[in-house]
Amino acid sequence: MNFKSFFLLFFSLSIVLSSFSQHEEVPKLDNPMSVSYLKKNLRKSQPRLVLNSKIEKEIKKKLKSDPVIQNYYKGIQINAENVFEKPLLKRELEGRRLLGVSREMLQRINMLGMVYRIENNKKYLNRINEELIAVCNFSDWNPSHYLDVAEMALAVALALDWTAGDLPKETQKLAQTALIKKGIEPSWPKNGKNPGWAYGTNNWNQVCNGGMIAASIAIAEIEPELAAKTIHRALDGLPNALVEYGPDGVYPEGATYWSYGTSFSVITAAMLESAFGTDFGHFEYPAFKESATFKSLMNTPSGWYYNFADCGDKRSEQGDIILAWFATKTGNKTFFEKERFLVPTEKVGVRSRLAGAALVWISQYEEKGEEKIPTAWKGDGSNPVVVFTGGENDKYGYYFGAKGGRGTVNHGNMDAGSFIFEINGVRWSIDPGNQGYHQLEKTGFDLWSSCQDCQRWTLLTKNNYGHSTITVNNELHVVDGMVEFTNFSNGEHVEAALDMTPAFGDLLTSATRKFEKETPTSITIEDEIEISDKTELITWQLMTAADVEIVPGGAILKQDGKYLKLENLSHPELSVTVVSLYPAPLELDRQFENLKRIEIRIPAWTITDGKTKIEIRLNGEY
Repeated sequence: MNFKSFFLLFFSLSIVLSSFSQHEEVPKLDNPMSVSYLKKNLRKSQPRLVLNSKIEKEIKKKLKSDPVIQNYYKGIQINAENVFEKPLLKRELEGRRLLGVSREMLQRINMLGMVYRIENNKKYLNRINEELIAVCNFSDWNPSHYLDVAEMALAVALALDWTAGDLPKETQKLAQTALIKKGIEPSWPKNGKNPGWAYGTNNWNQVCNGGMIAASIAIAEIEPELAAKTIHRALDGLPNALVEYGPDGVYPEGATYWSYGTSFSVITAAMLESAFGTDFGHFEYPAFKESATFKSLMNTPSGWYYNFADCGDKRSEQGDIILAWFATKTGNKTFFEKERFLVPTEKVGVRSRLAGAALVWISQYEEKGEEKIPTAWKGDGSNPVVVFTGGENDKYGYYFGAKGGRGTVNHGNMDAGSFIFEINGVRWSIDPGNQGYHQLEKTGFDLWSSCQDCQRWTLLTKNNYGHSTITVNNELHVVDGMVEFTNFSNGEHVEAALDMTPAFGDLLTSATRKFEKETPTSITIEDEIEISDKTELITWQLMTAADVEIVPGGAILKQDGKYLKLENLSHPELSVTVVSLYPAPLELDRQFENLKRIEIRIPAWTITDGKTKIEIRLNGEY
């Protein structure tokens, strides 16, 4: 990580912590870690990372009768066999990252290691041995991008632990030395300061501290002082990332980063519990368990995610192994996607790189009831969202999601006030989603700086021109203008309102945006705006990939044989315009087929008394 990235990480951390401390201290995890605590409480026998001998017996027992465990394990077996068809890994970077190699190693060990535990076949032990020798002989694990080190360290630690002393002594020593020299020691800079991720607020904190905990447990007997101080730092620093789930469970980096960051919190909690008999407060951390509801609500009826922030478009067909951990902890069947876990293995393909660990907590699941996901939900925090749905038996597949926030949030965009809308299996209002980091970075593009005029905001996927929101004077939103929900009603009348004013600075005097679910097939968006002496043009925007026919009073959208009517209730005399964004404006932009922006443009000179209301209804049945 370069100096600018470190600075921005520390800067964002200071903002979050200072704002949080105005109300209360960041809640801490239990942290009794010391050399004496480590020696007294660390489980002596292996395996002890996620897995232990008792759990292993339960898995083997369930493999004889439980169809979910049988099917999931069959996929792991197939993936393990596929490893033998691949060459050993090499230290080959993609741009500045070794992350792809580290992740491949973690996936291989999860497959090979779990099959070895279950079947005790030396074939798998031998391949684990070869894999370990290969990666432990790398010159380093790319400490300049510490996610690479963390995922590799977790892989090597699991390989050592799950083979439980069965590897050749020289390989064990090689792996332990690599964990110390290439994993843990580089996490302690020579200047005596902590690396930015150790106390950061984003997924780097969760991933890197998790990897260092795994490595520390694996070398605890030979380097107890190093292990204890590393685990102590991790338990001390992790709350700075966990607090970001508060107050309601929203993960500010979006659904796929919830899967990434939370997956490492989950496996960290599982490792600590198996190794020490406690997760030191992970599961009970404020709003952490509630984040399972958030993630469930990000899965839309069409199979897409509500893909705000740097989020992927669609979920896989596999059951969600991280939600399954929450199901195991709570007994809530809502979080246990049984049907997806029973999808035929040949259809699923490559299992998650944490699938071996996931088999452990999936095997421990016992249904204790069902708590339904709400049909109207608001989550506050640094990137607040609301979701309205039609419920599990809704024949229309109704889904509406909207958000506030600001551009400077981790992996954030200038998308405050934006929304997505699905009805009848079609996503009509879309978020343009994310695009590959490496393809941008290799051109020298500055993707990660987030100042008002930084290069990130030239991309359609990142700026307000690419989102269904309001734009004033054709200018960017104020990058650090925090937009929050001011009202939410989840009773018979479902609505939510945002104070949009901070997104526009002095370009407007005030702006509020209200979303109202009027019928089972419609959503109404109402903007109340007071202009300032700097207001020239207000543009109402809707991003879509549908075909658009302009009609009096609005437009008809057509996609996949379905129709949606856009009704301009407040300004029927103004004709909508359609701006084609395929191909996208910049060569570096994501090319989203058939993408277009529907606009309603209101010049300031047409507004009387300095105030106006824009009211638009989207209706999937008319």
